[in-house]
Formats: sequence, C-alpha cells, structure tokens
Amino acid sequence: MTKVWFTSVKENASTHEISEKVLKLYNEADFQKIFTKDEFTAVKIHFGEKNNTGHIKPEWIKALLEKIKESGCKPFLTDTNTLYKGQRQNSVDHLMQAYEHGFTIENVGVPVIIADGLLSKNFSEVTIEGKHFNSVKIANDILHSESLVVLSHMTGHVLSGLGAAIKNLAMGAAPRSGKQVQHADVRPEVKGEKCKACRKCIEWCPKDAIEIYDGVAVIDVEKCYGCGECIATCRYEAIDFSFKSSSGLLQEKMAEYAFGAVRDKEGKVCYFNFLTHFTKECDCYGKAQDKETEDIGILASYDPVAIDQASVDLLKDRAGEDLLRKLWPENDYNIQLGHAEKIGLGTRDYELIQIN
Repeated sequence: MTKVWFTSVKENASTHEISEKVLKLYNEADFQKIFTKDEFTAVKIHFGEKNNTGHIKPEWIKALLEKIKESGCKPFLTDTNTLYKGQRQNSVDHLMQAYEHGFTIENVGVPVIIADGLLSKNFSEVTIEGKHFNSVKIANDILHSESLVVLSHMTGHVLSGLGAAIKNLAMGAAPRSGKQVQHADVRPEVKGEKCKACRKCIEWCPKDAIEIYDGVAVIDVEKCYGCGECIATCRYEAIDFSFKSSSGLLQEKMAEYAFGAVRDKEGKVCYFNFLTHFTKECDCYGKAQDKETEDIGILASYDPVAIDQASVDLLKDRAGEDLLRKLWPENDYNIQLGHAEKIGLGTRDYELIQIN
C-alpha cells in the first residue's frame, strides 16, 4: 500500500498559506532524500495557456524550489511544446508565456527550460514493454535529469476525462511527435446540422486539416492526427468523436508514456497534485474557467497512480458524486488508472495520511 499525504486548503487561501502547506507535505513525505548534490532536477509544471487562471501559481512553489536547492542539486522548471496552435507551440513563445505568468528567475529563483527544444526535436527513444508501444519518445532535458518533481493541477479533460499526474507525465514529458502518437486514434467528425461555419476550428487546427464547404466545416482525415483541438474549441458542439474507442486507447497510451518518462528514475521522483480551482477543461484551454467545486487541498506521493486515485476519491467525497464522470460521461478515467497499475507505473491501493 502506497502512502499519499494530504493537506486541505481553505477556499480563498492566501499565497503564503498554500506555500507553507506545500513545504509541510515536502517535509512529511521526506522528499529531500531523493535529491543529490550537483545533479539536475527537472520540475515538471504546466505554465498555463494565455488567459488561463487555474494553473499552479509561481508564488505557491517558490519556497519549495528554495528547499530543493538546499540539497545542492540544480532544479529547473520545465514543460514541452504543444501540438495545438497557441502560446506554447515553440520554445520561444512558450518561454514568453511562462514569463507572463510569473515564472521568472526573479520570482522563483530557478530557470525555465523547455525540455524538447526549439522545434520539439530534442528527444530520445526509451524502450518499454507496453500494450501499444515498444518505445516512447521522451524529451531529453527530462530524460537526462537525475531526479524529477511532478507538479500537477488536477482538472477534467475533453479526451481523457481526467488530467492529473499521469497525464502531466505522459503529455508533458513527450515532444510534439510523442503527443501525436498518443492522440493518433482520435478521429473527429463534424455534425453538419450544428456547424455555424465560425472558422474557430480552422484557426486552432495545427495541421490545416479543416476547410469550409457549403457552409459546413469538413475535416481532411488524411491530414488530421487527432489532437482534439477542434473538439475543445467548438462552442456549438458540432465536432465530436467516438469516445468509447478513442478515449480508452488514448488513456492507455498516456499510461505507457508516463511509464517511459520515469522508467530510469526509480526512487528519484516525487509528485504533488493541486486540487485547487478544479475546472472542466485542462489548463491548455486559453481562457479563464469557472471552478466546478470549492478548493480541496494538495496531495503528495512517490506514486503517480496512487496520488491520482486519491485525488479522484477526494473530489468524489467533496462533490458528493463522481464529478469527473458527470462532466465527461463518455470518458471513463478509470482506464488510465487501471492500465497504469497493470504495467507497473504504480498502485491504486493507497493509505491517505492527513496533515494538518
């Protein structure tokens, strides 16, 4: 049984209160033992798309980063570039977005490095024995770091139902080509009667695979590689796909990519999940989103499967229902948790340790 540490966060808690709770979890879990003098430590985080407000704030983690530096290691904040068209599609724009959200050396005391390089070509193949992959593509600056801290803001997600530690590892440690193969089974379809020809899907399609014909959006299936941006972007619910087949395959592939990201780091990875400002969509969504429930708290663990399972259970308890399934009824997040456990990424069996 894996230990998961938890501390509650009051609604509208101050920056100082949240920062202190993160440090409390760090100390209670004895995370300092995974860091070694002079080694490189990747701190995986999502910097938040432009206009997003739910992401983890730099002020919440500054003290944590200072604590990690006390071990003598060399931490840096990191993420990888996105498939979709936005502020994080290449390293220059990605860095500018991180700085705009306050992730500067002046604010957090460590540099930001985009792990897959300028055009997402900085990666290596990692051998695994998976159901879908024999090898996965992992960004080199994460792969070559000796230790890893995974900071995840838990949200819902249009394709996987749940976005937390497993998804953060899977998509966040992968270059764009690695993200593409995880999404490869997603095939969107346009419901012509609902399409308003507003062209928003065209604006966000990274492969220029959509055009308007006779007042209706048409997707070129030869160009489409299934990133799902058109589905997330369409405000009229005119684009959909077969959740039953595509979501399950995506989630299993995510679990295998997450496994590859930490395969060579046994005993050198720790995780924090933030159950604050929980939203229906992930932080890639380029607008402020309303929260679906009051703030719950922060969790810490050495196991990504256990921390995600505990996060789901705490959300259920607070909401009085399975809120993730209510928000995304066609997406069963249990697929990613079950497959991750099956391939040895972690366990869903945990002991929750409450920290005051």
